[in-house]
Amino acid sequence: MYYDLNVPIPDLSQSEGAFTSKKGKGKQQAASSTPAFNASQIAAVEARVDLLLVHKRVDQKNHVNTVEGLLSQLKKRPGIIYLKRLTIILDDDSEKGFGLTNANASLFTSYDLIGLVPLTQATFSLACLTHSMPSPLTAHIISLPLTLPRLSFYLKHTLIRTAIKNGAVFEISYVGALGGENDPILLNAGGAENGAGAKRNWWAASKELARVTKGKNLLISGGIVSEADLRAPRDVGNLITLLGLAQDVSQSSLTKKRLREGGETASATPTDEAASDSQKKRRKKIKGQLQG
Repeated sequence: MYYDLNVPIPDLSQSEGAFTSKKGKGKQQAASSTPAFNASQIAAVEARVDLLLVHKRVDQKNHVNTVEGLLSQLKKRPGIIYLKRLTIILDDDSEKGFGLTNANASLFTSYDLIGLVPLTQATFSLACLTHSMPSPLTAHIISLPLTLPRLSFYLKHTLIRTAIKNGAVFEISYVGALGGENDPILLNAGGAENGAGAKRNWWAASKELARVTKGKNLLISGGIVSEADLRAPRDVGNLITLLGLAQDVSQSSLTKKRLREGGETASATPTDEAASDSQKKRRKKIKGQLQG
C-alpha cells in the first residue's frame, strides 16, 4: 500500500479575502465554524490525503478545523482512507509557545496526524526533544524547509537520534525535487521557495538529511499543489534513491512507516460512524500497515 501524507488543501482565508466598507477600510470576515468549499476547490483535492497548515501558533479562540467539513464533501472511494493532518509552522514568534499544550488538547483530538515545520534552531530543538515525546499531543512528523537557500539550524546528530528514538519521522516532500509549486501558506511564512534555485537547495538539504538520519524514519510525501507535479509511487521511489538511499529503504519510506501514537486520544485513521463493517475492517488493516 502506498500513501501520501502531505497534500495541501485550499486556504479559505485567501480565497474569501476581505470585504471593504463604504469608507474603503478593509474588514476581516469572522471565522465560520462550517467552512464552505466551492466545486473547483473540492475537485482539486479529490482522492488525495488532506493537510491543514497553521502559522506560528494554534489559537483556541479562532482555530477552525477546515478539513473536517471538506472530507464530507469528497467522493467515497473503495480502498482510499483520508487522514486529517494539522501542520504548525514554527518561527521566531513560536519559540514562546505555539498552542500545542494540554489546555488546547480538545482542539487536536479531531486530527489524526500532527506535523511541525521548524524554521529556527530553538523550534527545531523543541520539535526533536520535547514534542516528539509520547503523549496525547505527540508531533508525529517533523518537516524541514528543504527548499530554502540554507537551513537556519544545524542537523545535530543528538537531536536527530532523539527524535528517531521517540518515534518521530522526518518528512521529505518530493515537490521540491521537481522545482514544483509549493503551498502558498508555506511560501508566505518563509518556509519554502519556488523556482530553479529552490530545486538545487532541495537536493543539497535532502541529501544531508538522508545522511544524518542514515535513511531511518524518513517519510516521503508529495506536498503537491499543481497536478502537473504528481508522480507515480515507483517513480518517486526511484527519485529518492538519488539521495543515496538503497532501493528497499526508499520503497519503505513510501509504503511502511511506524507513526507512534501519543496516547488513547490519538488515532491513525479518522473515525466514521457511518462506515460499513467492511470499511472499518479495511481501516483497521491500513492502520496496522501505517504502524509497521
